Amino acid sequence: MSREPAGAGSRTGGWREGDQPGRRRFLDLDGPVRLERGGELPAVRIAYETWGTLAPGGGNAVLVEHALTGDSHVVGDAGPGHPTPGWWPSLVGPGAPLDTGELFVVCANVLGGCQGTTGPSSTAPDGAPWGSRFPELTIGDQVAVEAALADALGIGRWQAVLGGSMGGMRALEWAVSRPDRVERLFFLASAAVAGADQIGTQTTQQAAVRSDPAWAGGDYPPGAGPVAGLGVARRIAHLSYRSATELEARFGARVQDDGRFAVASYLEHHATKLAARFDAGSYVLLTEAMNTLDVGRGRGGVEAALDRVTARAVVAGIDSDRLYPLAQQQQVADGLGVPLQVISSPYGHDGFLLETDAVGTLVRELLAA
Repeated sequence: MSREPAGAGSRTGGWREGDQPGRRRFLDLDGPVRLERGGELPAVRIAYETWGTLAPGGGNAVLVEHALTGDSHVVGDAGPGHPTPGWWPSLVGPGAPLDTGELFVVCANVLGGCQGTTGPSSTAPDGAPWGSRFPELTIGDQVAVEAALADALGIGRWQAVLGGSMGGMRALEWAVSRPDRVERLFFLASAAVAGADQIGTQTTQQAAVRSDPAWAGGDYPPGAGPVAGLGVARRIAHLSYRSATELEARFGARVQDDGRFAVASYLEHHATKLAARFDAGSYVLLTEAMNTLDVGRGRGGVEAALDRVTARAVVAGIDSDRLYPLAQQQQVADGLGVPLQVISSPYGHDGFLLETDAVGTLVRELLAA
């Protein structure tokens, strides 16, 4: 199957059937896969990557959960099948905090994503992309599919489940919904329940995508898509990912030689990069799932849900995070009866990706406990 190169001007990106698999491996789940909001999928394909060797009995397995626009490629170079290098490279490898000399590390592309796991750009049974017909998802649905992957790999209990941002939501859902399968939990820069600020920010991003005429109700053809709308959404999101202090220090009101504000050029750069590697339908679907986040739904509230967790836990936040401020991590820390670990960073929410020394220290402490 042919496709336009990354960066082509009239499409949104994402891995598709027929592309180079890279390091991805695949698991096909026979359906129907029933979803919390009443929908179902006739089958699901999961794309995942692993590092290290699984011990007999699976006791050395660790699950890493990626954030909204991440994927299974935690560590490794960009290349065929992988448009970007690994997003947490210093955390995984020989001698790293997640030491692949001892641990078997797994990361799966999330259900609804666009890097090999079934999502809106995947082919439906009728041969056309799912598009607008793709059913609504919850964080719980995504974890249920990950649990099926764990079963297939022979992993009954994770030595640790780790994640930041949207990945932290899934990590916490694992610990709440399947406490017997999670020995340790690392919850970073995330929340137990979506707040008005996150919902407002994300619905505004969704409106930007949907306002692009190329959105076509979510049924844009392969090879095309609402790149302009996705670009606006990414600009909005990126402002919430970084801190005002950092942006002021880096850019201020400086104007470039081409007449653009430097900060506007920076945001455009990130918008273009995302549109070349990510599908707009997945962006809308996944932010909708994040907006429904409530680990206490159907469990008697957040406090009661957190009481279910038996894992040793580290809960951490970034002091300059304006997307998921520290109060939201403090709620989880209090519910789990552990201290909140605060990472100091000028980078805002993206500190969970950039402050790898501080994050790695906390991961090592958790695994040593």
